[in-house]
Amino acid sequence: MLLATSFAIVIVSVGYVATSAVDAAAWVHFWGFRPDQVVQVLSSPLEPGGWVVLGGLLTALFLHADWIHLIGNLAYLWVFGISVEKAVGHWRFLLLFTGLGFLANAATAWHLDGAQNVVVIGASGGVSAIIGVYLGLFPGRRIGLWLPLGLFLQFARVPAILVIGSWFTLQLLYSAFGPEAHAVAWSAHLSGFALGLLAAVGLRLFPVGLNLCYRDE
Repeated sequence: MLLATSFAIVIVSVGYVATSAVDAAAWVHFWGFRPDQVVQVLSSPLEPGGWVVLGGLLTALFLHADWIHLIGNLAYLWVFGISVEKAVGHWRFLLLFTGLGFLANAATAWHLDGAQNVVVIGASGGVSAIIGVYLGLFPGRRIGLWLPLGLFLQFARVPAILVIGSWFTLQLLYSAFGPEAHAVAWSAHLSGFALGLLAAVGLRLFPVGLNLCYRDE
C-alpha cells in the first residue's frame, strides 16, 4: 500500500503540474479544501453538499503544488512508512495514512478558520501521522543517516527518538515563529503526529495482527 499510495500522490501532483494556469487553479480547488468552508459544514447539520467539502480533507492528501513539497513528503513517507506497513499490515497502513491525515486536515481547518480563500493541499498530515505511529511502535529503534563530518559523509545509526524529536521541535518553532505560518499548514504536521502517537498506543493495547519482532537493518 505504501507503493500504491505514493503512486497516487505522484499521479495527482503531476496532473497539477501538467495543467494550464487556469486549469491548475481549478485542480487545486477540486482536490484541496478551504478551512472556512469545512468549519461551516462541521458547525451546522450536514447537508448533501457538505460531503463534497469534507471529501476535500481526504483528497488534499494526494496533491502537491511543487516538486520540493512532493519529494520531501514522499521521502519521509518511505523512511518511516516501510517499517510501519511491515508492522501493521497493508490495509491498516492505508487506513492510518488516510484516516489520520483526514483528521489532521480537519484540525488544520479549525486552526485556519477565518483565513479567506486559503486552499490547503499536501500529504503532510498523513505523513506526520505515520511518523507518530513509527515512534510509538519503535521508540528504541535507530535510523541510518549520512552525517557530514568535515569533508566527508559518515554513515551512523541515530536513535529514532532523537531524529523525530528534532523534527517535531522544528515543527513547533515554525508553527509559532515561522515567517510562512499561514502559507504552510504546520498545524497539520503537529496534529498528525499527535494522532499517530495515539494510534500507536491503541495498536499496542490491542496488538491483533501487529508484528514488532522483525529486524529492520
